[in-house]
Amino acid sequence: MKIVVYGLGIIGASLCMALTRAGHTVYGKNRSRAPVAYALERRMIAGEAQTYAGADAVFLALPPDVTARELDEGKFDEGTVVCDICGVKACLETLVYAKPRVYRYVGLHPMAGKETSGIRSADARLFEGANLVITPCARTDAEALSCVRTLAREMGFGRIVECSAEEHDRKIALTSQLAHIVSNAYAKSEQAQACAGFTGGSFQDMTRIAGVDERMWTQLYRANRENLLGELDGLIARLGEYREALARDDGEVLSALLREGREAAAGFLQKK
Repeated sequence: MKIVVYGLGIIGASLCMALTRAGHTVYGKNRSRAPVAYALERRMIAGEAQTYAGADAVFLALPPDVTARELDEGKFDEGTVVCDICGVKACLETLVYAKPRVYRYVGLHPMAGKETSGIRSADARLFEGANLVITPCARTDAEALSCVRTLAREMGFGRIVECSAEEHDRKIALTSQLAHIVSNAYAKSEQAQACAGFTGGSFQDMTRIAGVDERMWTQLYRANRENLLGELDGLIARLGEYREALARDDGEVLSALLREGREAAAGFLQKK
């Protein structure tokens, strides 16, 4: 297949590498030229894409605002399978189906990445064993969906989950967006800058994803605002219970809260 990947950050470039390794002819497209040159030098891509002409499939690995613009204004050939890999789905699906399109849309969200970003962090094996969420709806073309499933398996994804765009956004508010907010806020403690020698695995785990790209994540949070607000409110309420137990020096309640959390985590890990 001829495939175009627009957006050569860590995810887009890793897609290029994985798809090239699977035997496809992959062309890269990026707003700035340096990542394209880097990808060409390392044979991540077969060439630079100036347009989408002739592409069997297109992957948009872009921030939400640019993704929306391309889905609405991009010049795709009739029948091209177009996939976005954005971290929000419902708003993009609504945009796509607001008017007739010549392309065939499939929404994706690879649950993979690193603490680092950019094309230099790309890895052909990034998706091996990773989860992939696909968000088909009643208007999704069956052949396009089958094509995406095949490409996903070729890239090495371990578990492929299909759900509605709305369900995706509800779940991702907890599993990704809330986690990034908590990590980012945790790192702001006044003590954090003077903790050298006092850190271990717990601190590393809590701060690993604090270094977000504030421009992109602001867009993601705003696009999923209602779901994320609900998760934030729930977390704040639960934290309040721990605070109240500590303020009252109530060991029995605190122990009960900790037990509930331990059992909840154990239940989740069994299903993971």
